[in-house]
This record gives sequence, C-alpha cells and structure tokens, in this order.
Amino acid sequence: MTTRLKFSALVPDQARNAKVAFFISTAGEIARIARIDRLSRTEDGAPSGFQRPQIAGHIREIGDYLSRPDAILANPIVLGFVGSASIKKSKTGIQELTVDIGKGAPGWIVDGQQRFSALMEIGRSDFQVPVSAFICETEEELRRQFILINNTKPLPKGLIYELLPNVCGLPFRYESRAEAARLIESLNYKKGSSLRGMIHGQTNPHGIIKDTILQRVLMNSLSDGALRAFRSNSKLLHTKGVDLISEYFHAVRHVFHDAWDDHTPKTSRLVHGVGVTAMGFVMEYLHSATGATKREQFIEPLTALRPATAWTDGEWELGTERRRWNSLQNLSVDWKLLSFYLVQKSRDVIEASSETNSRVRR
Repeated sequence: MTTRLKFSALVPDQARNAKVAFFISTAGEIARIARIDRLSRTEDGAPSGFQRPQIAGHIREIGDYLSRPDAILANPIVLGFVGSASIKKSKTGIQELTVDIGKGAPGWIVDGQQRFSALMEIGRSDFQVPVSAFICETEEELRRQFILINNTKPLPKGLIYELLPNVCGLPFRYESRAEAARLIESLNYKKGSSLRGMIHGQTNPHGIIKDTILQRVLMNSLSDGALRAFRSNSKLLHTKGVDLISEYFHAVRHVFHDAWDDHTPKTSRLVHGVGVTAMGFVMEYLHSATGATKREQFIEPLTALRPATAWTDGEWELGTERRRWNSLQNLSVDWKLLSFYLVQKSRDVIEASSETNSRVRR
C-alpha cells in the first residue's frame, strides 16, 4: 500500500520561503491527505483544532447542487500542512507536491469544508476539484493563515476570538482583542472562577453569557478601567486581573441569585447582554470609588442596589423613562441607558454610606 501521494502542481513565486501549490484532486484523494479538525477543548481547557461546527442545512444544499450533472466547483478547497508534505521538481522538471500519508491524513481543510463534506456525503468521491495547498513550519502559523484566509467571509466572531489567544502576528484589530480573549479563556475554564462554564462560545455552546458581550466589558476595562493597571504586566493581568473579574461576579451571583441561578437571557436581563454590560460599568465605578477587589467588598453596595433593579419582572424606573423589565435589548442606546442608571444609583449608595460613616465618626 502506497504511503505517499503525489500531485503535479503549479507553484507560484511568492514570499521568501513560501510553500504554496495549486493542483487538481478528487474529493476521495483529499480525504486521504487532509481532515476537518473542528475547534474543541481538551480536559484542561486548552484549544484544539480550528474549524467551525458543521452546518448540516448548508451541506445538504451544496449536495443537492453537486448531484446535478451540470454541477461545477470553481472555488478551490484550501489545505494546510505542518510537515508531512513537500514541494519539489520531479525528474521530468514538473513541480510536484508529495504528501506522506503513512500515519493517516496529515493535513487540514482550511477552507471549503462544507463543499468537501457535501461531496463525500453524496458519494461523489471521484469529483475533481481545484485545490490550493500551503505548508507551514508550525501550527501557530497554520492558525494565523486560517484566520487571514477566512477573514474575507462572515466567519463567526466567537470562533476567531477563541483562536486569538494562541496566535501572534495578526492585524491590529485582532491583536487588540487578543488580551480580552485570553481573559475570557481563563474565566471560562479556570477552576474557582465564578464564570466557569458560563460563557457561551464555539467550544462551550451551553454557556449562558455570550463571549462577545464579555469581550465588550473586558475591552472597556482594559482601555479605561480597572484592568488597565495590569495591562503592561501579562502575569499580573492573568492572575490579579482575572481574580478581580471573578470576585466581582461572585458577588453579583450572590446578591442577585434569584435573577442569576437557572436563568437565561430570555428570563433574566442580568445574564442578558444589556445587563452584563451595565454591571460591567458598575464594577468599574465600585472599584474606582472604593478600591474593591474582593467579593466581600462588592456585596454591600450591590445589596443596596437591589431595590433599584428589575431583572426578571416589574419595571425599570430609568429617570423620567419607565421600561418593562424585558423591553431592554442588547442595543447601544439601551445598555448605555441602563449603565448610566445603575452607576448613578451605585454612586448614591456610596455617597450615602460615606455620609453615614462621617456622622458616626463625629
């Protein structure tokens, strides 16, 4: 049985040391040299793979089309390799891609997984498709190329954010989010975290709080809030910074347990995007005004804030505006309105407490 597959290829002259090849292959041959490795987590929370979940409906639609006798696939399927593949001239002078399949399919399908899956599901393993392949030195380089290649399509933001902590050399708009993504990774998988398992993402679809919402909270804190003090020291950020966020949400869960436990964004605005964002601003105010970093320090002012909230029923009295508890949506106008209201109420609580303490001292 052969342990190597060879393909005549076109090899463009690109960046120095770039290893890229274009060739024609059948879907069956692709299955022998590459695989779909979906993004998941190991037991200790480390990310593995990078592909998005399979979209059954989309695959069926593609399969219906490819079953037609006039079907064509003009877009290439993109494959990535880390070792186990090489490009060189053959004895005839033609460029050749050689893939070692002695230990199974060594490559990854970087783009075109739905097209490939459709061909295999309808039994068209003999269907010829254009293929673009590149060879990387490391898996980090492979992940970087995956993000850049898929950036031209509506790739789920959550998928990109979960990959960011393990990739360097990306455009600034991604680098600026990478630190927040690392924090979310710690909060979602670190033992003892108040948010452990609660953050919804590609590898944790059963989470309650959307990862993109918490991204907003953390990026705000890194830019202008409590986490900014740790930003220049990655070790402190991922110890004291993570602990600060975790301790605060421990207090939130304790004080508002009736609006947190066993709730979803549909049944409680506390775990909804509008509530999580607003409570993020409350954290920033309480930390700035009192220096609070531990759950015990947050519990007292949050308890005093309870009567002003309507997380699961009733109405919000937002100044001159009254709103049904579930009418607040994850829109900037709503979360800004709720944030201003809760921060102002928190300020009233702190000022009242200061006045009481001052009278006691006198």
